[in-house]
Amino acid sequence: MKKVNTLLATTALATSALAMTSGAALASDTVVLDGQHLTQAQAWAIADGAKVDIAPQAASSLVKAHDLLMEAARLGKPVYGLTVGVGLNKDHKLFDANGELSAEVMAASKSFNYSTLRAHSAGVGEPMPVRLTRVALAVRLNTILSGHTGVQPYVAEIYQAYLNKGITPVIPSLGTVGEADILLASHVGLAMIGEWDVFYQGKRMSSVEAMNKAGVKPLKPVGKDALSILSNNSVAVAYAMQGYQDAEHLLEVSPTVFGLSLEGLNGNVAPFLPQTNDIRPFPHLKATTENILGSLSGSYLWDLNSERPLQDPLSYRTTAYTLASAEKALADLGQVIDIQINHSDDNPGVILGASKQYAENSQVAKYLVEGKGGVFPTTNFEPLPVALAVQQLSVALTHVSHNSAMRTIHLSDDHFTHLPRFLSAPGNNGHAFGAIQKTFVDMQVRNKMLATPVSFDGIQIAGNIEDTFTNLKLASDNLIQIVDNINTMYGLELLHSTQAIDLRKAANADLKLGKATQAMYQAYRQQVPFVELDRPFTPDIQASHDFIVKY
Repeated sequence: MKKVNTLLATTALATSALAMTSGAALASDTVVLDGQHLTQAQAWAIADGAKVDIAPQAASSLVKAHDLLMEAARLGKPVYGLTVGVGLNKDHKLFDANGELSAEVMAASKSFNYSTLRAHSAGVGEPMPVRLTRVALAVRLNTILSGHTGVQPYVAEIYQAYLNKGITPVIPSLGTVGEADILLASHVGLAMIGEWDVFYQGKRMSSVEAMNKAGVKPLKPVGKDALSILSNNSVAVAYAMQGYQDAEHLLEVSPTVFGLSLEGLNGNVAPFLPQTNDIRPFPHLKATTENILGSLSGSYLWDLNSERPLQDPLSYRTTAYTLASAEKALADLGQVIDIQINHSDDNPGVILGASKQYAENSQVAKYLVEGKGGVFPTTNFEPLPVALAVQQLSVALTHVSHNSAMRTIHLSDDHFTHLPRFLSAPGNNGHAFGAIQKTFVDMQVRNKMLATPVSFDGIQIAGNIEDTFTNLKLASDNLIQIVDNINTMYGLELLHSTQAIDLRKAANADLKLGKATQAMYQAYRQQVPFVELDRPFTPDIQASHDFIVKY
């Protein structure tokens, strides 16, 4: 079996999520997790079946961090979720070790762990897709391996076993306000202790049955195990990663989709030239304009045309700015996701060899364990940087979709194209594309609603302790839907632009498209034919959407 270190790129995997969940053999590649170098591509590889190994240095850190945590408990230090309760119950002392982790103390800790997992399993909605759940498991395993959770090493080992043997906990998809997905991720721990369901070999079954079949021992949580399993953001981050991946593909095809529309319009390339953009170098603008011009290499638009206007509608002229702004938002989201999936979001944080800064103050000194490190209260569960980046990408993409909607409307307008109204083919005396506009307008109105920020919405809960929110999962759901709506809108734009191009070719058989636009045009025409006479457009819209997704 070939191992791929996390510092290197993982080979693309062909194993589908469907094949994996139906019990097919997992892909042969292995990703080595060390808590610091997981890439999004590797997380998706694990979701699609790559095996997982734990780096030796990470395994060693787990042992040391767990020892540090239990030493803090033995010394009677107040440790959130271990020696004291969680949430409003942090003022409840769970046990007093009195310098000894006796059988009674350990029994009290185990009882609290089981109770914590049960009481926090309170999600609603359909189960998360298996592929997204596996991404969440991979992310959480990696952040555990960063060495700051204090869990017993078997917690990491059972995450690894679940991933490698294809055991996927059933996680409800709703019920988080975005300050750690505690009511959702708890189902992972509930499955691991044998009290919940999983998907295994293509079926939903009890985790006990699946673990028996796979030869996996149930977890017996102690110390901070339950809190670490449930109090993290891996579930919502998996959805943010899905939104990122979907948006990345959308923006990859955008210059060529736009190029075809510009050719359909007989538009002007001037707004995308280096002469006009080098004097105002906003981030990603140069690369975006180069991609647009590159897609038009060899196009008839480079030749002078007496019918071509000096300036096109703004939805054409400003498209490079909207795409560049979306590229910047995408890059920003990718950066914060990479940080999120390679660092601990635990509270408290178990810090080996913790700095003694401010330790001369008794308030700080109480968190330290001499010779080992310290256990500190944190707010590392706060995913606001990710939520804000998700929302910024949603806003940027809604500008992209606005331009797409307006471009498509202009392609039907004979005033701008000098083609038949609504792109009617010769002999078609019906509606042509006169009624179809309502579909993409509907998509755009939905995008405007979905792009509305949600990160400050909520109600204070848990005895007024938990009074801030990010709604990262909801924001990520919105981003995913925005991208899918644009897939539909781009498909409709292609339906119009290729129709316009065919009408131009009918008048000029020598009309040349760009190298990239010609390739997309030909591939699209294999899926959706020219509209000679009115026909039901619903199948064409679906085929066009699917074309964008797969191109």
